[in-house]
Amino acid sequence: MSATPIGTVVVDDEPLARANIVNLLRKDPEIRVLRECGSGRDAVEAVRDLRPSLLFLDIQMPDCDGFGVLESLGTSVPPAVVFVTAYDRYALKAFEAQALDYLLKPYANARFFRVLSRAKASLAQPSVDDRRCARIMIKNVGHVSFLPTEEIDWIEAADYYSCLHTGARTHMLRRSMAELEHDLEPHHFCRIHRSTIVNLSRVRGLYLVALRDETRLKVSRGYREQLQAALEEICRIP
Repeated sequence: MSATPIGTVVVDDEPLARANIVNLLRKDPEIRVLRECGSGRDAVEAVRDLRPSLLFLDIQMPDCDGFGVLESLGTSVPPAVVFVTAYDRYALKAFEAQALDYLLKPYANARFFRVLSRAKASLAQPSVDDRRCARIMIKNVGHVSFLPTEEIDWIEAADYYSCLHTGARTHMLRRSMAELEHDLEPHHFCRIHRSTIVNLSRVRGLYLVALRDETRLKVSRGYREQLQAALEEICRIP
């Protein structure tokens, strides 16, 4: 038995379905149900407040679906997410959203406990300190995906959005530059202007920053020392 119970949040807008999951979870002494939620909005609040390790998440909910919950959580998504739904058409989309597993209603108890066992095994793996900075959730119409941060060349502010440039593609993200700067690994990314963040591995010149794809980005005076210090650290410049 684990010394510390695994904090778990259960989300389903159907009370009977939610109660069934909770009753099954309570059969396992290594699991501690922190909260039951009947809506997506409640789920976002609960995860942010309680920081569970495991999340059982219904997909179809009237106010905010399961994919919307993950998008709202951003880097606060729990390490293990199991989607629960009555519709098999969401299976591919669930795995694209990096779900650990997928429970299709109605499911047998044996299937539930296999999924739970897999979640516990996953959580028992050594944690990676920079896991939250390794990828960014991108949501388009009808599709959710995760973009590895290492693929980002540079980020540009655009009103209430940020534009993530990856080669010839641009991904729109409704997050502020300050949030992204906080979440990205500082040894890999540096802010060079109030509206620009660059991937340091792409930089080929200073002050008028030249990227590998010949993009030229302006460095404001207030960020020059920060950029130079960051480059010196990763490149060991004398």
